[in-house]
Amino acid sequence: MIQFTSHSLSGLEKRIKQFWALSGVKILQIEATSNSAGGSPVFTKNGVYTARGWTDWTQGFQYGSALLQFDATNDAEFLHIGRNQTVATMTPHVTHFGVHDHGFNNVSTYGNLLRLMNEGRIKEEQWERRYYELALKCSGAVQARRWTTLNNGEGYIYSFNGPHSLFIDTVRSLRSLAVAYRLRHVVKAENDQEISLLERIWTHLKTTAKYAVYYGAGRDAYDINGRVAHESIFNLNDGNYRCPNSQQGFSPFTTWTRGLAWAMLGFAEELEFFATLRDDELEPFGSRTVIEGCLLKAAQATCDFYIEQTPIDGIPYWDTGAPLLHKLGDYLNASADPFNPYEPVDSSAAAIAAQGLLRLGRYLQERGHVEQGERYWQAGITVVSTLLSAPYLCADEAHQGLILHAVYHRPNGWDAIPDGQQTPCGEATMWGDYHAREAVLYLQRVMRQQPYLTFWGN
Repeated sequence: MIQFTSHSLSGLEKRIKQFWALSGVKILQIEATSNSAGGSPVFTKNGVYTARGWTDWTQGFQYGSALLQFDATNDAEFLHIGRNQTVATMTPHVTHFGVHDHGFNNVSTYGNLLRLMNEGRIKEEQWERRYYELALKCSGAVQARRWTTLNNGEGYIYSFNGPHSLFIDTVRSLRSLAVAYRLRHVVKAENDQEISLLERIWTHLKTTAKYAVYYGAGRDAYDINGRVAHESIFNLNDGNYRCPNSQQGFSPFTTWTRGLAWAMLGFAEELEFFATLRDDELEPFGSRTVIEGCLLKAAQATCDFYIEQTPIDGIPYWDTGAPLLHKLGDYLNASADPFNPYEPVDSSAAAIAAQGLLRLGRYLQERGHVEQGERYWQAGITVVSTLLSAPYLCADEAHQGLILHAVYHRPNGWDAIPDGQQTPCGEATMWGDYHAREAVLYLQRVMRQQPYLTFWGN
């Protein structure tokens, strides 16, 4: 269980400065050596970012990282990289009909650029603004079109596995629809039928919260409050739910911790997003109380599960039911061991989860639930503090990874195992590095009393 030690934000300032210095070096290294023709960088092997064909979902994190670096340091070199590479390489992602990853690729690039312009961080240019807006409108529309309708008003954006498959990941990618909605985009289908982006956001969220998140209500023999299924399977002949499944976790009945982290951050961010909407916008889908109650229940359940099922330093093992965890003894009451011979940790899950904990904590504190919110906030600070320290923060400037000991696909055996080790360790992932940058930027803005970081911008 994560240890609750009161952390001072000012105490992190020196480590945050070191973090951005290392981050900049690694972004420039990747930019100098990566070859887009060979595929987007996914994870490191022997300290060098390499591609791994499955779906092309990480390129936005590559160039989005440069934009976050500019945001944090005001170094125009990184703005130049992020902006130019977005224009040069990201267009195919805007109209990619085959994936559920639009929020990852396009909000991380076009979305960050539009946010920076909205905040006055980059020069206002009307044509440039319209270009970013058009990309984000199209991305939201394309993602919304990838839709499965179920019974009783339920439905979801389906995964790359096909219309029967709902992934937990998409809760965070869903923000592509939210950005398009805020830009007042109108999506139309046959016979000019308008498709409500807000309705699809809410419908996807409530369907995910119902089927992919568990609440200790006895749905199956392993129903623990906050457990998450990576994939939910539906029978498209009758529109009914059939069973949980997992692509990257150990089993359908255990929790893949990166999937858990996507849920934590996704539900927390959507709580913040829905809080910005007017009551009349929400009326067609139920009251604000019902909508925010559903999202808050899912956010708290998943965050509670993470806190309880993670070692004291906030770094989880890759799956809470991984088969050899028992060999580690009382592992939840010790710091995670990335070099153990039995099961790998996943620092990328921690990088994503940290921001979910922080955002949920702030959300509750602002609504008067101070003690409850402080619990999540301090848990998030614990995670970030660990990530900013050895052995996770990579101080080796020859290694292109920023946050070490991340894994991609343990069941497929894709992750590198160094000589002398028995499990994957010592390598980084593009999403882990990106989300570590985003979490640190989030905290830096809070510390400096700068505009609150949201995916839609102010």
